[in-house]
Amino acid sequence: MSEISYSRQNENIECIHYKDWNKTYPPHTHTSHLTVGYIEEGKMCMVLNGKKRIYSKGDRFQIPPDIVHQIMPVDNQTYSMVVLCIKTTEKFSSENYESRNKNTYKELSTRLKELRDTILENPENLYLIDEMAKDSNISPFHMIRQFKKAFGLTPHQFQIQCKVRKAQKLLEEQSVSETTYDAGFCDQSHLDKSFQKLVGLTPKEYKKALKD
Repeated sequence: MSEISYSRQNENIECIHYKDWNKTYPPHTHTSHLTVGYIEEGKMCMVLNGKKRIYSKGDRFQIPPDIVHQIMPVDNQTYSMVVLCIKTTEKFSSENYESRNKNTYKELSTRLKELRDTILENPENLYLIDEMAKDSNISPFHMIRQFKKAFGLTPHQFQIQCKVRKAQKLLEEQSVSETTYDAGFCDQSHLDKSFQKLVGLTPKEYKKALKD
């Protein structure tokens, strides 16, 4: 029987145990968190920065903070793994962005970082693409392209991800109905759909999987 459980070691470390799991996770990042994992049983395929690799029983993997990745089963078989999410103090580096994008300027990377931080700090706020572009002094199309180059996700994808992460935190203390609006979702259906896509569980299932 497939199951997942979460346990928080302290404010900086969370342990997640996946047993007989077969869900696929779309491209996403772990903002300011280092992820370390160990495959207990089966095989898992990971696409990290566009490179695909299969991990088997006994393999370990590591995902740096803010790096886009995708996880999926192999041949539709189940996998079991233990994952540690470790909060880090590593910040987005404009130098790293410039080294990956030779034709951009430091001013642009600074604006993108400010936009990212604004979304990250208050994901529940209504923040439309046109407003993001205006605040960044960049055209909407150019802003979306450059943001994705820098962080692997579009601003909208990043905002939804941040809303789900906030919902995960709120669900430790609140009901699903309270969390829906506090995390910035228009209704519970929107929360359920976004949450399940990124976490692999509904908010109610996630609350049941939480352990002290």
